[in-house]
Amino acid sequence: MADTQPDEMEASAAPLIEHLAELRTRLIRCVVYFIIGMVICFTVATPIFNFLTAPLCHVLADRGQDCDLIFISPQEGFFVAIKVSFLGGFILAFPFIANQLWRFVAPGLYKSEKGAFLPFLIASPFMFFLGAAFAFYVVTPLAYDFFLGFQQFGSDGEAVVDEEVSQGLSVVFQGSAQEYLNLTIKFIVAFGLCFQLPVLLTLMGKAGLCSSEGLKTVRKYAVVGILVVAALVTPPDVITQVILFVVVYGLYEISIFLVARVEKEREIKLREEGLWDEDYEEEHEEPRP
Repeated sequence: MADTQPDEMEASAAPLIEHLAELRTRLIRCVVYFIIGMVICFTVATPIFNFLTAPLCHVLADRGQDCDLIFISPQEGFFVAIKVSFLGGFILAFPFIANQLWRFVAPGLYKSEKGAFLPFLIASPFMFFLGAAFAFYVVTPLAYDFFLGFQQFGSDGEAVVDEEVSQGLSVVFQGSAQEYLNLTIKFIVAFGLCFQLPVLLTLMGKAGLCSSEGLKTVRKYAVVGILVVAALVTPPDVITQVILFVVVYGLYEISIFLVARVEKEREIKLREEGLWDEDYEEEHEEPRP
């Protein structure tokens, strides 16, 4: 009896070691894919950065100003290229990284679980890119138009540099490339993550961790939480904060609808299998007015 215990422990430890070894392999491949994506994006960092400056350039063009960003330190150009490569490398490598994560998780799932989990794996990057596109094409131009509205021009209507101005002070935008990139990436990542809300809540609803009625009950607390998030992840710009709040709250309401739909599908399936608890349903049914 005593001799079999070490054998059982070794047998149970073997699969764990195999899983850890496979996890290490998958993570190494993810890192390799990410590095390859970074190298590719580093070679074309300038065109990518020029693309990211499009919202600012359009706003400045409407104001009759040149779109000229500057480096305020010798190393800033290098770090701008690194940040552009980091963001672009992650975007390029994400499909391959997701594939590696799926290959690691899929063998431990049943066929029905694979069918349930795979749509969320596909929806997650789609919603992130949708949020990033919304931030880049809608929110960012509005935010920069708001910020640039605080410029001051001389009485002649033109910015004056290195000249004595007697009829008014000119304070114009001369942006740092790194500061602009940091703010733009913050917008993109913040909205991309906020757009994950329906995916997260629907997945939690499918796992039974939340319900549509529970989400409705905490709606007022969700409103406060969304307001706090909007204030933290966006600059002190009321317009941007309101846009983020409206969008995220809309996603919250969509999440309630999706969770209710998941619950309905679960109920239909359990009724077909004869496993639905009618007594539980009657006990938890809300009283009608």
